[in-house]
Amino acid sequence: MNRRFSDLLAPAAFLVSLVVIATVYGTFAAWRGWFPAPQIGLAHRTLTDLSKNWKNDFALEPTRHLVRPDDNDTPPDPDRGFAVRIEDASASGYTLVTGLSERQDESVHVVRLFDDAGQEIHRWPIRYGQFDPDRQPQNVMLHGMEVFEDGSLAVTFDAGNAIARVDACGAPMWVTNGSYHHAITRDGTGQLLTWKGDEIAWIDAETGDELRTLSLTDDIIPARDGEQRAYFDIRTRTPEDADEEMTYLADPFHPNDAEPLRAEMADAFPMFEAGDVLISLRELNLVAVVDPESGALKWWHHGPWIKQHDPDFQPDGTITVFDNGTDTGRSLIRRIDPADDSLSVDFAGSEALPFYTWRRGKHQFLPNGNILLTEAEHGRALEVDPEGRLVWERHMPWDETQNLIITEARNVPADFFRNGPPTCEQAEEIADASGD
Repeated sequence: MNRRFSDLLAPAAFLVSLVVIATVYGTFAAWRGWFPAPQIGLAHRTLTDLSKNWKNDFALEPTRHLVRPDDNDTPPDPDRGFAVRIEDASASGYTLVTGLSERQDESVHVVRLFDDAGQEIHRWPIRYGQFDPDRQPQNVMLHGMEVFEDGSLAVTFDAGNAIARVDACGAPMWVTNGSYHHAITRDGTGQLLTWKGDEIAWIDAETGDELRTLSLTDDIIPARDGEQRAYFDIRTRTPEDADEEMTYLADPFHPNDAEPLRAEMADAFPMFEAGDVLISLRELNLVAVVDPESGALKWWHHGPWIKQHDPDFQPDGTITVFDNGTDTGRSLIRRIDPADDSLSVDFAGSEALPFYTWRRGKHQFLPNGNILLTEAEHGRALEVDPEGRLVWERHMPWDETQNLIITEARNVPADFFRNGPPTCEQAEEIADASGD
């Protein structure tokens, strides 16, 4: 009996040692990112994602882009849609809504045009497969949108590889491939600004040619002889010894907006010049104004916004910011004066009027003082008055319990379009006149 026990003791001790070593190594591997921790993590995330979104990947149902209409536990209103809450209080003009299409057999993505009465009067089908044959349309998300007076649009995509301009029928006018993403903004001189990876890109609006870029990592961070690094090198891993370099964590910046200061608004910002670029870096809670030539920061502010989007220059010399308030349950529209960094809140979600999107989101101040808001992760657009009262709201339903993600609602004046609201017939006439 003793001999058998002793014979078993050595193998048992060996197995226990292996378990201890594996446990210790696994702990350090997970902490330091050593093999096989990243591979195991990736495999787990991939399997979890596939189990949730296999219908999306087989183009059966766009599950990656469907959201609950609110954060309540109660069932949503199955008849939700467009509802006016205060009569005759909305801003005049047309409203464009960008996002996922309810007609998936026609196009995965769409931009819809609504009139003052809330009726859809036109739609641009956005067919990503016409821009990039290498990615499935259901696995990218239409995000950036810019509209032109001739009824055409420029568009970019999350997880995509193209920026494109389409006519009123959705047919490509030009396509430029590259990792363009998030917002697009016209600069008033015939150029579009957007992000391409971690570079601000200037695009010719007529041809799609990339005119130049300004790199966040190669131009902006090293500017002023490296004196700006501390404002950006925050999401980093500290070296363990003097021979190691500091390395960035995953997605250390997440740039999501680049807005040029247009000439007609420059006088309101004496500390800046026309052409300076207002940028937003989500992961740093950072909003800044950058010299487009040198990359030098002219102004910057970390927070109080959390995971913000869509900072905008305003005519009164202030900057407004869509504060997602991620993980707080409430989104806000904040205002900051770059002359003295004074802060105020123009609108905030409340119990009476819930408003929250943990990511994405847009805002637009309208001529009558109202604010047009995009609650992206609930698939809702809404307009509120200066007192914060709901004027109207529009849900974009997919079924009784889910909405389609929308990435932007945009108001344009009633006389914005050169030949009235766009139609496919107009686009065909323009193409015929140009000889295309």
